[in-house]
Amino acid sequence: DLCRQMLAYAGKGRFVLQRADLNVLIEETTHLLQVSVSKKAVLRFHLDRRLPAIVADVTQMRQVIMNLVINASDAIGDRSGVISIGTGVVRADRNYLDKTFLAPEIPVGDYVFLEVSDTGGGMTAETQSRIFEPFFSTKFTGRGLGLAAVLGIVRGHSGALKVYSELGKGSSFKFLLPAAYDESEDPAARGQHTGQRPVVARGTILVVDDEETVRAVASHMLESLGFSVLHAADGREAIETYGQHAGEVIGVLMDLTMPHLDGEEAFRELRRHNPDVRVLLMSGYNEQDAIARFVGKGLAGFIQKPFNIEELREGLRLLLG
Repeated sequence: DLCRQMLAYAGKGRFVLQRADLNVLIEETTHLLQVSVSKKAVLRFHLDRRLPAIVADVTQMRQVIMNLVINASDAIGDRSGVISIGTGVVRADRNYLDKTFLAPEIPVGDYVFLEVSDTGGGMTAETQSRIFEPFFSTKFTGRGLGLAAVLGIVRGHSGALKVYSELGKGSSFKFLLPAAYDESEDPAARGQHTGQRPVVARGTILVVDDEETVRAVASHMLESLGFSVLHAADGREAIETYGQHAGEVIGVLMDLTMPHLDGEEAFRELRRHNPDVRVLLMSGYNEQDAIARFVGKGLAGFIQKPFNIEELREGLRLLLG
């Protein structure tokens, strides 16, 4: 989670999307919210229990909740005040969306919303025009990334943000996310409907990464799925190992950034040895940045670090065709 948050701030992250209940995310974060706000601020919750699901990265959603609540606490400052956290559903037409940030990029429809309001001092029109600038802050030096990060997360989730503030009366931030209505489908059966074939756990995978821990964890995952594993610590060693075991290696799981020969150079050399070699690239960078140099060159697929065994299983489906 920490890796993904840092990548999101750097603009290199990939959202890991899943169906989620916004109310549950808020309730799971409640204790952290209570210890993060001013002691003079009172938290009040107004959660609509009839919410449809959302499709979101739950780590980033928790970040949005925290950032908006801490921002509200800062607005209240040393005075007594109330922070209200509400959820609900709104049918957003074009007129409604035109009054939000990022509205031109999203369609009309039903949206689940998170609304955080405070009874702080409010903002002037000039301040409102700058609140999403990176490092802009009305507080002390070192603050200011919170709302800029929120806007990035909103954009990444095809959502919108509505802001209302009145000087001397407080502010309200409403985060809109597309509603994901339940299709009454058994998650266990989804693979059957999408035509996904199970991974055939037979053969040898070559794992190439310059970090021993990554090699060990990836190897353990692959072995638990039934594969045999060979290792290489860099691109040069990968070429040598593949040459010695080309007849048994059915696929290569390879890092992008390595000493001696990086992923791109090693991939090129492997293709010279065997034009049909199957390579699954792994990297901490997002997919678009990582595979930009591989477009049209026969790369089997991509998996982003850090990954779990289910994500690896999906990557292997790409690797093994």
